[in-house]
Amino acid sequence: MAHNINFNQQTAKHSFFSVKQPAWHGLGTVVQDYPTSEKAIAFAGLDYTVAKAPLFAKGADPLVSFNVPDQYATMRTDTNAVFGVVGKDYQIVQNRDAFAFFDAIVGGGDGILYETAGALGSGERIFITAKLPDYIRVGSGDDVTEKYIFLTTSHDGSGSITAAFTPVRIVCQNTLNAALRSASNFVRIRHTAGAKERLEQAHKVMGLADMLSVQLEGIFNQWSEVKIKDREVKKLIQLALCPNKETLGLLKKGAEDELSAVYRNACDAAFEYAMADDAQQMQTTKGTLFGAYNAVTGYYQNVRSFKTGEDKVKSILLGGTAQLRGQKAFDLCRDFENGGAAALLLN
Repeated sequence: MAHNINFNQQTAKHSFFSVKQPAWHGLGTVVQDYPTSEKAIAFAGLDYTVAKAPLFAKGADPLVSFNVPDQYATMRTDTNAVFGVVGKDYQIVQNRDAFAFFDAIVGGGDGILYETAGALGSGERIFITAKLPDYIRVGSGDDVTEKYIFLTTSHDGSGSITAAFTPVRIVCQNTLNAALRSASNFVRIRHTAGAKERLEQAHKVMGLADMLSVQLEGIFNQWSEVKIKDREVKKLIQLALCPNKETLGLLKKGAEDELSAVYRNACDAAFEYAMADDAQQMQTTKGTLFGAYNAVTGYYQNVRSFKTGEDKVKSILLGGTAQLRGQKAFDLCRDFENGGAAALLLN
C-alpha cells in the first residue's frame, strides 16, 4: 500500500477518518459533522490498545527459549501485530491519551474540532489533526487562517510524541509552518517515565499557539501592506527553495543557466502559483509580501507532487523539506520587510 494507511483485517476498514474531505486515495471514513473525541477515535480505527510483552529468544535447542532481560515487544492487543522492540523504561501512551490531550486544551468542551486522524503501517504510528476555535484574520477580513493542533506518536520506539501548532489558510489550504524565533510551536515528549503525565500538561502548547497566532496575525497584516515586484517575488522564491551553497553562489552570480533543471522547474512552478489569479484570490495576497510567502508554502501544499500522502505530511508537518523551505521563506520575508540582506539580494 503506497499510502501506508493501516488496513484492519478484522474490521475490513482503513484506519483513517476526515471531515467532509475524502481521505488519502479515497480510503477511510468521511463524516459530515465534527465528531466528539469518543466518536473520532472509533471513526479513525484508533480504538485499540498497545501492550508491552516479554521478549524471548530460542537457544541451540529449539524447544528451549530464554527471556531477553529488559527488552520488550510492543504490540496491538486486538490484532497481535508486533510493532517493535523497546527497553524496560519505555512508557506506552495509548491512543485515547492522545485524544485526551486535545480535549484538555479546551477543557473538554465542544471547542475542539477533530478534522482528521488515522494510523499508519500496522498501527505503529498515529496522527490527529484538530481545528481550534479561533483564526487569524488578514487584511479586509475575508482572508482568514484557521489554527490547528497536530499530534503524532509512534508505538514502536522509533519516535517521540510530537504536538505542533500549524495554521492552515482556508482560501488555498496553504500550510503555514512559520515558527517564530521568539517562540516554540511544538512540544516533543519521549516515551519514558511520566510521559503520560507530561502529555496531560502539554496543553501549554495552546498558550504558545495563541501567542504565536497573535504575532503571526500582526506580521501577516503588515506583509499584506508591503508591495513587492514580480521579479522580487521570483528571486525570493529562488532563495527560499535554494538547496545548497553551490546553488546560492550561482544565483548571486546571475548564472541561472547553470542551475539544475529540477530546481528551475520548482521555482517556475512556485512563481506561476504566485501569479495565478485562481490560486491567489485575495487582494491581501497577490503583489504583496504576504503573497510572496504564500507562493512558497502554497507550492508544497497545492502544486508539488509527493509519492504518498504520508510523504506529504512528513514534508509539511514533521520537519521535512516543505517545513524547512517555509521557514526560510518566512525569514526572507521578515528580512526583506526590514531592509536587511534579503532586500539587497532581491534587487
